[in-house]
Amino acid sequence: MEEPKLDNTEESEELFEHHRIVADPKQSPIRIDKFLFNRIENVSRNKIQSAARAGNILVNESPVKPNYKIRPGDVISIVLPSPVREFEVIPEQIPFNILFEDNDILIVNKDAGIVVHPGHGNYTGTLLNALAWYFQDKGKQEDVFTSLVHRIDKDTSGALLVAKNELAQTKLGKQFFDHTIDRKYVALVWGDVEADEGTIVGHIGRNPKNRLEMFVFPDGDQGRHAITHYKVLERFGYVTLVECRLETGRTHQIRAHFRFIGHALFNDARYGGDQILKGTTFTKYRQFIQNCFKILPRQALHAQTLEFVHPGSGKPVSFFSPLPDDFSELIEKWRHYVQHRDVFQD
Repeated sequence: MEEPKLDNTEESEELFEHHRIVADPKQSPIRIDKFLFNRIENVSRNKIQSAARAGNILVNESPVKPNYKIRPGDVISIVLPSPVREFEVIPEQIPFNILFEDNDILIVNKDAGIVVHPGHGNYTGTLLNALAWYFQDKGKQEDVFTSLVHRIDKDTSGALLVAKNELAQTKLGKQFFDHTIDRKYVALVWGDVEADEGTIVGHIGRNPKNRLEMFVFPDGDQGRHAITHYKVLERFGYVTLVECRLETGRTHQIRAHFRFIGHALFNDARYGGDQILKGTTFTKYRQFIQNCFKILPRQALHAQTLEFVHPGSGKPVSFFSPLPDDFSELIEKWRHYVQHRDVFQD
């Protein structure tokens, strides 16, 4: 039986993979781009050369150029984009919001409900379809898949980084792979989080009892290493507004980590946050929560900031995505609740 798939935008955020190859003791001299092209599946020689120009190919822990000649026993390390090309991307005229754009990058302010790229169940209407139309209209002929650097969930809003050429994608991908890109999210979680700040550590993998969910394996016996740092921004008694900084980028990392510590994201249906998890049995309180769910009919998670080294200038840059209207309205509703709590008691 075929394994069930997560929503295609809910795969791992990190779209780059590491290859380590040791040259044979009898290896004859050959250019490293040709050597790797013959050993790594589904990758072009041009992409390998771009990786070398970006400093993503190391031989014996030192970066090399595409014309480097392999020697016997060389230890080669290379970071390349993971293959995500499962479906043809049809250009579609779909509007999307742009926070910033230059010759190398584009920062999209993604709305909640938008799938990032085509996959099972979402063949059209995705952000990648919109980007294909946008780049085509701008006269950009390069493969639209070279724009992908990372992903965020369909129902998560906020800043998404897009590369506009293969070299930019490769340089940015290495930063994601090395965890040097600073990503901060804002989340509303159930319960009064005890510590003002903290770190959640726990391997994340598919839940063996529900393959559509991710699960935290605290002993590290399964899944992939994951670290989420958080600090409390505001407390509302039954829920807490937190800022999350990702040290790693795993599938549903924030959502799975906070459920693991007993603070599921507000209205996160997949992880149980769409129930009244904390509070009272008062009728008016229950109605208040249902009204909150209507205001924000998704998990309360927003990708707010991105900080990284620009692939063209080599200088640090920072981008900020303000909270969308539904999230802001939800926070204001909770502030009003805290100030008039007695009104919600029978």
